[in-house]
Amino acid sequence: MQDWWRNSVTYQIYPRSFQDSSGNGIGDIAGITARLDHVAALGVDAIWLSPVFPSPMADMGYDVSNYTDIDPLFGTLAEFDVMLARAHALGLKVIVDQVISHSSDQHPFFIESRSSRDNPRADWYVWVDPNPDGSPPNNWVSVFGGSAWEWDACRRQYYLHNFLTSQPDFNFHNPDVQDWLLSTMRFWLERGVDGFRLDTVNFYFHDQKLRSNPPDPRNTVAPKVNPYDMQDHLYSKNRPENLAFLERLRSLTDEFEGRAMVGEVGESRRAGEIMAAYTAGTSRLHMAYSFDMLGPEFTAEHFRQKIEAFYAAAPNGCPCWSFSNHDVIRHVSRWEEFGEADVLAKQAVAMLVGFQGSLCIYQGEELGQTETDILYSELTDPPGFKFWPDYKGRDGCRTPMVWDDSAQAGFTVGVPWLPIKPAQKARNVADQGEGSVLAAYRAALAFRRDTPALREAGTVFLDLPEPVLGFLRADVMCVYNLSPKAVTVTLTGQGVLIGPCQNAVLVGAVLALGPNGAAFVRGATGAVVAV
Repeated sequence: MQDWWRNSVTYQIYPRSFQDSSGNGIGDIAGITARLDHVAALGVDAIWLSPVFPSPMADMGYDVSNYTDIDPLFGTLAEFDVMLARAHALGLKVIVDQVISHSSDQHPFFIESRSSRDNPRADWYVWVDPNPDGSPPNNWVSVFGGSAWEWDACRRQYYLHNFLTSQPDFNFHNPDVQDWLLSTMRFWLERGVDGFRLDTVNFYFHDQKLRSNPPDPRNTVAPKVNPYDMQDHLYSKNRPENLAFLERLRSLTDEFEGRAMVGEVGESRRAGEIMAAYTAGTSRLHMAYSFDMLGPEFTAEHFRQKIEAFYAAAPNGCPCWSFSNHDVIRHVSRWEEFGEADVLAKQAVAMLVGFQGSLCIYQGEELGQTETDILYSELTDPPGFKFWPDYKGRDGCRTPMVWDDSAQAGFTVGVPWLPIKPAQKARNVADQGEGSVLAAYRAALAFRRDTPALREAGTVFLDLPEPVLGFLRADVMCVYNLSPKAVTVTLTGQGVLIGPCQNAVLVGAVLALGPNGAAFVRGATGAVVAV
């Protein structure tokens, strides 16, 4: 199917933490193959693999040292091919994470680039002279804290790194860099992958004039952890030149039937605007992965505003909505004040399947998995070390999948690379029977798949007061009580409950929604909340 990606559901696999087949405590590709039946049974369309390429693992694979091979930690190219074939046999597409805005400082090209100012790849990364006082050329800061510029004693210049100092940025203004990166992606397309998740897709280009970023007027007080969001990143990312490169990416994927790209838009201020521009028409990205729902906000107004803003800017575009991923606190923990964990988890999937656009589910959220409490002695994530204790890093959402209640939860026979603690082990796959969060995910995803309105129709929001979110998708009304207290909604028209509702009772025109209630109603045309 050529447009399989439109309104699809993707399951994100964090390979280090999915299944270990070797006993070294680290998940691998053979382990993914062994567990694909679980993913297929959920009813998703595709899997997204976080990076499995050779890497020093300073940022757990998001620092690539070879773009056309598999890191021995995860297996071999042959094992990748077996996994790909098995996924396709189960009807699953396979998307691989492409981290092309930067490489590892151990990549041969960076080693060559830093060796002199006149080598063949001297201009493949972003190098600049210091100011007369020895300072960096501007005020750009790293996502991981501190300046985005690192001094290199060999070249006696600064190089740009938007993330770790060991993740130098490619110079996309050099067409040779673009050509080479596209060739590495062609390698995987020819191998049979179905597309790419493009990491930090709005970071590719920098301002060649090296102008300093202005302050972000929304964030005037120094934050507790990282001042990154105090800047409006006009010049260090989000550059207009990016659009032409996205068109080159689209031309490449269009050479292969049924391939797709979803770009991660890491931006706090203009995310909707950028997502719309990046997915406009048919010559750029297929989908844009949003961070808009990965924060602490849990209000009807917030969800409505993000969805309406995207489609107002890009009526034919395709967003990809998600509540959790490998970079943020798991949503059941992030929103814990708004409901009991398992009830909130079931409501979350009921909300997702109602949203217009494509969806992404992060491994473990189908179990109602909560954030792991990580001790300092257990840390592996660089930002955790830098900002502890105010920010504990991302390890808490990356702990291994829990398949059963055995000693290491069925993940490994060795010592897992991150701890599996009792709170997480309690939510294991084997114990999730009838009425569980896992059952709710399977039912909700099947309902979306079997309900054309939830896959194809536009969205008309209902003007309902907090904490009720409601909207129409053609003849299906979706209504959610975003609170732990019961609410009553009076419907207009003759409606009937359909699908996997939660804490919802409809008597006549009166819809009673219990704590974190979710209802799908066919036939109703409007609603009023009883105050």
